[in-house]
Amino acid sequence: MRRCCYRGRGKAHVQHVLTAIAVNIERLSGLPPAKEAPVPRQPIAFQSYLHQRELPRLKSWRNLGS
Repeated sequence: MRRCCYRGRGKAHVQHVLTAIAVNIERLSGLPPAKEAPVPRQPIAFQSYLHQRELPRLKSWRNLGS
């Protein structure tokens, strides 16, 4: 705590957390890319129902960018 830029326990804690985040980002950026794409999950019963009746599925917020 002696070498923190900020005074006070709360501010020092915030600095430590942000420093840890930065270190973890640096570590992750050095990892090699994944070799295999993740296996897609099996459709649930409702998704199968929509597919059988050729009804359009709503786009998930996760898939909006792709």
